[in-house]
Amino acid sequence: MIIISRIPHEIKTRVYAVQTYRNTKCSVSFICRKYHCSKASLMRWNKRYDGTIQSLMDKSHKPLTKHPNSHTDSEITKIKNFIKRNPHIGLNELYTKLRTEIAYSRHYASLYRILKKIGFYKDNKPKRKKYTPKPYLTPQYLGEKWQLDVKYVPRSCYTSSVPHDDKYYQYTVIDEASRERFIYPYKEQSSYSSIDFIKRAISYFGYKPRCIQTDNGFEFTYFKDTKRIHPFDVFLQSLNIEHKLIKPRTPRHNGKVERSHRNDSERFYKYLKFYSFDDLLMQMKKYLYRSNRILTSVLNWKNPIEKRNELINLGYTHYNLSLIHI
Repeated sequence: MIIISRIPHEIKTRVYAVQTYRNTKCSVSFICRKYHCSKASLMRWNKRYDGTIQSLMDKSHKPLTKHPNSHTDSEITKIKNFIKRNPHIGLNELYTKLRTEIAYSRHYASLYRILKKIGFYKDNKPKRKKYTPKPYLTPQYLGEKWQLDVKYVPRSCYTSSVPHDDKYYQYTVIDEASRERFIYPYKEQSSYSSIDFIKRAISYFGYKPRCIQTDNGFEFTYFKDTKRIHPFDVFLQSLNIEHKLIKPRTPRHNGKVERSHRNDSERFYKYLKFYSFDDLLMQMKKYLYRSNRILTSVLNWKNPIEKRNELINLGYTHYNLSLIHI
């Protein structure tokens, strides 16, 4: 059964329906089917129509008289005078004074509604400007910037053979130019895992990047300003790689890797069941191979591997081509 929502008819539809009814020999049922209206509506329009469009326009449904229990003009005047004499008075205190001084007998909610109607509760706070993100220039050269992040492996993927207290983490890095990714699971989220992951990523891609962008997680940097240098920074400095931190609590600045994690949840973890860490590693390797070969619109319907080869052929690389091992 198809339910059609009741949408008000346009004025021209009403005019055409009435003119068809008056000037043709069509039956009422035919006109109602043609213009999607009821017989009662057609008869009402025909009675009101005097040849002008204004006669068929909707009339106000506002009551002609006030509700018998509504606030009287004298009550509203007294309330306004109370507010003028006490501009900073609260609602509870105002309600108390009205009841004790003028025998105000209405309900608390009724007072709130009338105060809102006369503009007592105006929002004087300045409206915040809508955030408009700054244009982001995506690197055009392979290896110019990597985005790095960590994702929890959902417990819903655990089977009975996996200890429920164990935690697993997916490290992910993505080349911004080609959108090619590398992922690897770890049993701990630490600076040691971060360093080991970058070593594996460089081995996988065949080159090292100019810059790695991360959030402010403890596995990448220290929370507070300190003279100590984080082990992850020490490692990157030894490889002459720049470490860029995004603004705190703004994951959108690492949007490419965050979006890839969302895809992982929909394509991989939604259906994943693993029985051990080795099983998770094996299934993750298979998924990585598949995910890097999915066509995407942002790459003009190429997959990351094809985009990588295209950039290499065009010479859009940030590194020496002799370092590449495909």
